[in-house]
Amino acid sequence: MYQDLLLATDGSDGARRATRHAIELAADLDATLHVVSVAEEGPHSTDRRDEMRADRDSEAAEAVEEAQKAASESGLETTTTVRHGVPQEEIIAVAEQEGMDAIVVGTAGQSGIDKLLLGSVAEEIVRNAPIPVVTVRERD
Repeated sequence: MYQDLLLATDGSDGARRATRHAIELAADLDATLHVVSVAEEGPHSTDRRDEMRADRDSEAAEAVEEAQKAASESGLETTTTVRHGVPQEEIIAVAEQEGMDAIVVGTAGQSGIDKLLLGSVAEEIVRNAPIPVVTVRERD
């Protein structure tokens, strides 16, 4: 049923938890795990980049490498992609262009003012993806 799973990661704790879940799911389904990370460009990316003082390209590359290493250690076939742009848009674009069967993404479970100001990548993916989306909360 699901042969190609797309794992969206940014290297955060929530994404690591989603990675573990995606690896287990892909192993159970004998599916290929495709890992994507997005070097964010968009309305809030400049504020976040200044705040975090990090190179988005390096962060995205490290995030996919970390997830690929974990998946490979579990014996999974993997591919990686780093894109540039608005994360939710790029993740959905990869899913559509590459014919993915489902997307796995972590969520921090934001609510209230944080969600209104920053939005939620996971929520936007759930709302707009043409395929099933598995969301994995950062914590219980």
